[in-house]
Amino acid sequence: MDDPKRYRLRFWRDFDEMMDEMDKRFRELMGRFESQRLLPAPGFQRRLVPAYQGTFTIDIKDHEDEVVVVADLPGATKEDITINLIDPRTLNICFKREEEKEEQEKGYYLQERVLGQMERTVTLPTDITTDESKATFKNGILELRLKKIQIAPEKRILIE
Repeated sequence: MDDPKRYRLRFWRDFDEMMDEMDKRFRELMGRFESQRLLPAPGFQRRLVPAYQGTFTIDIKDHEDEVVVVADLPGATKEDITINLIDPRTLNICFKREEEKEEQEKGYYLQERVLGQMERTVTLPTDITTDESKATFKNGILELRLKKIQIAPEKRILIE
């Protein structure tokens, strides 16, 4: 029987290859439009996915005694952000970005900014605790320094 973990990795590799092949064929088919710069550059869709899904980008770094989470929250204010630790390995960040709606549809040539609630729930690389954890928010960047749970080293039990 195949190892389930290997199967999942193989599945995602096959999926990525299929998506690359579809993108390649689409670009070949639409080549005349691409030469006229009517199609976005390759990889453009991947960069826009968080905005279209109503989410935002996050970086997670695993250091010796802490996990550092950095999130881009453009247009947010400190009061609009909610951070919840769902369990020791699951973090939820949510914020609302609102704007006054004065004739929102009139006069726009292009409107891509996403308004409303954006939320991300991520799995952390290790268990963390809220004790001694810190959050800072400056210029649209949220930085969380989350302390890892200290696990006591294993103690051997001697057989008498």
